[in-house]
Amino acid sequence: MATDPSPSCDFEARKLVLQLRVTLAADAKAVDPVVQNIMGLVRGLKCADGREDAIEIALAEALSNAVVHGAKSDPTKIVECDVACDEARHILIIVRDPGPGFDLSSIPDPCTGENIYAGHGRGIYLINQLMDEVKFHKNGTEIHMLKR
Repeated sequence: MATDPSPSCDFEARKLVLQLRVTLAADAKAVDPVVQNIMGLVRGLKCADGREDAIEIALAEALSNAVVHGAKSDPTKIVECDVACDEARHILIIVRDPGPGFDLSSIPDPCTGENIYAGHGRGIYLINQLMDEVKFHKNGTEIHMLKR
C-alpha cells in the first residue's frame, strides 16, 4: 500500500487498446452491473488473459469501498472508474469517490487479533494481494490499481 504523490502507477507512456470511463450512482446495487460490464469488455479484448478473476474481485472491492465508505451509499453522489489496457495487456483501474478520504495507516490488519473474525475490513487487503501495484491518492479518495 502506498500513498505516493506520483500521478499514477507506471502506465501513461504505453499505447492503449482500451480506455474507458464509467460513472455510477453511489448505490451498492449499481456495483455488480458495472463490474460485469467492464469485465465483459476486458475479457472480450483479451486484456487480462488468466488474470480476470483477480481483476474482477479487486474492481468490485474498490467500487464497493468507494460507494459505502467514500460516498456513504448516497445515490445522489457519483463514483468514477477509469479502466485502461495497454498493448502489453497491463490493466490500470482508477476509482474515485467524493468522500473526505481516510488515513491508510488507520486501517486495521484483517489478519491479526479480533480482526480475523470481523465480518468486514478485508477490501483493501484483498486489493493489495490481488493487484501488482496499488497506490492511494488525494487523501484516499482515489485508488490506482495495476495488474501486469
